[in-house]
Amino acid sequence: MNLSNLKPAEGSTKQRKRVGRGQGSGRGGTSTRGHKGAKSRSGYSRKIGFEGGQMPLQRRVPKFGFTNINRKEFKGINLDTIQMLAETKNAKEITIQLLLDNGLCSKNDKIKLLGRGELKAKLDVTVHAYSATAKSAIEANGGTANTL
Repeated sequence: MNLSNLKPAEGSTKQRKRVGRGQGSGRGGTSTRGHKGAKSRSGYSRKIGFEGGQMPLQRRVPKFGFTNINRKEFKGINLDTIQMLAETKNAKEITIQLLLDNGLCSKNDKIKLLGRGELKAKLDVTVHAYSATAKSAIEANGGTANTL
């Protein structure tokens, strides 16, 4: 066996269906597309969600609720995460840049510190917002909670 006589295993490959190559092929004429209608034409592509003229699902289901345009989305980070960061990086000060460098947030995120977990380290924290329990936990350890 060498490169000149390699073949795929028997039955592992199939010939593609060659349509529109004359009546003798058995796939001439309408080229497996049937007769007339949109699906038989060239360039046909069905709209996403099209259900054959029946009212599509996204139009049958009623609309409800609203989106408040003034809402501010915060990325929540808990005290236990901050404590772990302080221990591993020996940080005395927690800033947005430190969180960014450690992959805890992305560039345009607004950060809110939340109160899950326990904080043992004395830290100076500077983020966009705090929950009441997080702020009191930081200040109980002698740290400061600064708001951006």
